Amino acid sequence: MGLEKEKMETSVIMDEDEFNRSIEPILGKKPNVYSEVPDRDPKDINAQLKVGDNARLTFGFEDIIAEPISTHSFDRVWIGSHAVFELVKYIFYRILTTFLAIPMAFIAGIVFGILSCIHIWVVMPVIQGCMMTLPSIHVIWTSLMDTFIGPFFFSIGRCLSSINVKTVQN
Repeated sequence: MGLEKEKMETSVIMDEDEFNRSIEPILGKKPNVYSEVPDRDPKDINAQLKVGDNARLTFGFEDIIAEPISTHSFDRVWIGSHAVFELVKYIFYRILTTFLAIPMAFIAGIVFGILSCIHIWVVMPVIQGCMMTLPSIHVIWTSLMDTFIGPFFFSIGRCLSSINVKTVQN
């Protein structure tokens, strides 16, 4: 087994008559698959507009629809509307970016700068000062509790311990 260096072309060549003959038996198995289209103009009021062999005057589809193929086809309308949509979207995005996004980014930058300045020059020094004085405050608070609050509640507890409450049931 090795690499094939030649490129081979594969193709199937069928004669048009052979192709049509091979399909005919498949289609011939189901006769009358579709029902007949009802006649929508039984009095032949619009006989001059009929397309095909039964018409008195032969018109093409474009003549009846009145839409020239070259100028107003559906594909051209779709392509044109899509191109206009993309152009309008691009212009509006540019306008919105210019008038909204750039000023909002500028304002957000100023607000972020002010908040950073306040954080660096006000909040952090206050927190650092509190952290430095916390051990001193702890010592002072403990001595205040031991000197004033502790004896006060101790004496109140002694006074209230002499009171007896009895409940009597009748």
